[in-house]
Amino acid sequence: MGITKSDLFTAQQNELAQLAKAMGHPARIAILQYLLAAKSCINGTLVHELGLAQATISQHLRELKEIGLIQGTVEGVSVSYCINSEKWESVKTLFNGLFDQHVSACAEEDCC
Repeated sequence: MGITKSDLFTAQQNELAQLAKAMGHPARIAILQYLLAAKSCINGTLVHELGLAQATISQHLRELKEIGLIQGTVEGVSVSYCINSEKWESVKTLFNGLFDQHVSACAEEDCC
């Protein structure tokens, strides 16, 4: 497989692609949904809620944290995670900007 030439694309296109990749696993979506519903920081409850192994959950949390969608705080041996509100709003704006570019051509007779 060839190397992606990210320099051919805008910074916004690259960022959207990285965010989509980070959210491109159902376990990560489930984690985000759980954190959004909790409206607070959580720690060990994800293993029980999602039914995945701790190592698997940790890997997905790491991916989400690296892209900045979640943030964590270490308290002794426990790590608590929550949605990074500032990044979440930024991501929402980026994706809404993409989705808002669509103008339905199917309303016209030119629809393919």
